[in-house]
Amino acid sequence: MSREIMQAAIDRAAEEINRNRAKVSEAPSRQKYHFMAETGWINDPNGLIYYKGKYHFFYQYYPYAGFWDCMHWGHAISDDMLHWEYLPLALAPSEWYDDHMKGGCFSGSAIVHDDMLFLMYTGTANNGNGFEQTQCIAYSQDGINFTKYEGNPVLTAPEGIPTDFFRDPYVWKHNDTYYAVIGANKNNMAQALLYKSPDMFNWEFVNVLHESRGEWGFMWECPTFFELDGKFVLAVSPMGAGERTSVYFVGDFDYETGKFFPQKTGETDWGFHYYAPTSFCDDKNRRIMVAWANCWDWMPFWKDWGPTYREGWCGTFNIPRVATLNEDLSLSFKPIEEIESIRSGEESLGAFTVADGETKNLKTGFCYEMKLTVDLKATDADSFSFLLRQSGDNKTVITYDLKNYEIRFDVNNADGWSKGVARGPLNIMGKDELDIDILSDRSSVEIFNDNYTTNLSCNVYTKVNDEVNAITACGGSVVIKEACSWNLEKTM
Repeated sequence: MSREIMQAAIDRAAEEINRNRAKVSEAPSRQKYHFMAETGWINDPNGLIYYKGKYHFFYQYYPYAGFWDCMHWGHAISDDMLHWEYLPLALAPSEWYDDHMKGGCFSGSAIVHDDMLFLMYTGTANNGNGFEQTQCIAYSQDGINFTKYEGNPVLTAPEGIPTDFFRDPYVWKHNDTYYAVIGANKNNMAQALLYKSPDMFNWEFVNVLHESRGEWGFMWECPTFFELDGKFVLAVSPMGAGERTSVYFVGDFDYETGKFFPQKTGETDWGFHYYAPTSFCDDKNRRIMVAWANCWDWMPFWKDWGPTYREGWCGTFNIPRVATLNEDLSLSFKPIEEIESIRSGEESLGAFTVADGETKNLKTGFCYEMKLTVDLKATDADSFSFLLRQSGDNKTVITYDLKNYEIRFDVNNADGWSKGVARGPLNIMGKDELDIDILSDRSSVEIFNDNYTTNLSCNVYTKVNDEVNAITACGGSVVIKEACSWNLEKTM
């Protein structure tokens, strides 16, 4: 193992970032308050942790172009998860187990051990027998400069698990033992494998934590597992499960047997662009989830992941969300309260009614938050729609179908590039009100509904500043009890 080889790779990446930083920072599609890398491509969030008074975000990173390629780990720190300081890359391909042009340092997680910051990640290489994914360790005394463990890899694919379907470890500590859950595939069915270790270096298999029988795809990427108010939550991103990009299971877990018994299943987000969420607990004891604002599954592999690659970058994270457990064992995912610190220009729209066929303008612009409460008892419309980001022929349409209990997020005419309609459930049975929270940024719209239990996130690539946002009703009137909006300040 050569620290010098990895450092040279990190230095080369830094030179490339320095060359392109200024140009990319002025690109018209760049987000204003969502996390991005300085240049190049990012996908999965990795190693999220609150460490020594700072939020640390690591991320899958290719700094040389706006397309996926050989994976590095980027690194940034923050006081509030909105304003960021970029640090040197944490990991770069350098060893026989993680150095390949279509491999590298794949996803993983972070934990504190022996007063040092440890990373557990998937090394991906091809040494003549196809792609091999193994689990590896790196550690740091200062939280910035990392050394790969000389005994890597610490885990290889067990018998019956294809070597290219064994990845994305999520690690945590319980009592004096470290645990890791790893996504896998066996007999074309997805699995989450559980391992344990006394020291982060020596690992043994415990059990199959949970598995698909076909209904949840053939591979679970980026599993995260945590306890929440006496229950346990497993969140995974299934491959081969249709439109589903991220699902969660809530249930009971036995540390003695290593077996998880789910009682409730749900979706973390129903939009096209919410994938590979991972989680961590911060100093406020909040369980925070962060995801990549894109997805592999719904578009052909060789299609562009959006037009931003022409600007020298691609990929952002969705706004961090706090996970909470509800009485029915469903989960709510609410944007972090820190978002309130960047609000300005509050505008109250009060109460109003939109009649059948009427359109009411709500706000002009693209970088804002808007909250509304719908009076369901007084509303008799068949449906109502938000017409967002309207400029010229472009508009994003989000429809609340009150007859069929469905939300539809239509981006077919959003920006001249995006295609498709994302769908989510609208559970308003027996309810008097529906709460809606919209977060819009330069290249994304995230909409949260029904106590933040049904959320849809989609990328939108319009570039006009004075976009019009409105609401319209169909088949009757929609009654809004209250509505308020804010501008959101630039942080990135």
